[in-house]
Amino acid sequence: MIYASRGAHLLCYPGAFNMTTGPLHWELLQRARAVDNQLYVATCSPARDAGAGYIAWGHSTLVGPFGEVLATTEHDEDIIIAEIDYSILEQRR
Repeated sequence: MIYASRGAHLLCYPGAFNMTTGPLHWELLQRARAVDNQLYVATCSPARDAGAGYIAWGHSTLVGPFGEVLATTEHDEDIIIAEIDYSILEQRR
């Protein structure tokens, strides 16, 4: 909320939720932060590697200020390319 009050339009953060918390919380928390603060949220996660000691859920995502998922990946290595229209922030607020 402090970031938004200081003029932030986008929160971008990494995460590596596991196979238990990922399906339950990963997208939910991103959408909640976007709605709570009326801004964009971009997250990146490592791709899933079933042979690793820690298995990440994956699913890097871009969420809009109304909590709408604008772009997402699955669990494989991938890149998200999406346009962000900062002009709608004031309309949403």
